[in-house]
Amino acid sequence: MADKILLRLHVNGERVEIVAPPHKTLLEVLREDLRLTGTKHGCELGECGTCTVLVGGEPILSCLALPVEYQDREILTIEGVDHPLQVAFAETGAAQCGYCTPGMILAAKALLDREPHPTREVIGQALAGNLCRCTGYLQIVQAVERAAGLSR
Repeated sequence: MADKILLRLHVNGERVEIVAPPHKTLLEVLREDLRLTGTKHGCELGECGTCTVLVGGEPILSCLALPVEYQDREILTIEGVDHPLQVAFAETGAAQCGYCTPGMILAAKALLDREPHPTREVIGQALAGNLCRCTGYLQIVQAVERAAGLSR
């Protein structure tokens, strides 16, 4: 196996090429090689969701992904997001310590992109893989509802 391989990635609308060890995770490449530190480093077990990014519009856990699997696919990190969810999170107090917020926003964006007016139950299901130790989730669900333009 080669010590390093050439990776051709499409991140936040830009094509990038980097040389990295083939065992390096997508999370490590994003944070260490591309300096996109908005994607958080959490449990490294795929259980907390802080490392969530979107690939082709679908949330994935970047701590469990190898970048070679995602070459030439559109990868979206929190740095590439411009969405009403960000304002809604701030307005509802959904981002307390903020560590889970990038993963939550990306999971919620994927939901709202495919289902613009989700029920509270559907929002809960979409965010189920993302853990928050600060908010108790009510403000997060309210932020998603606010961004969706739902009134409750």
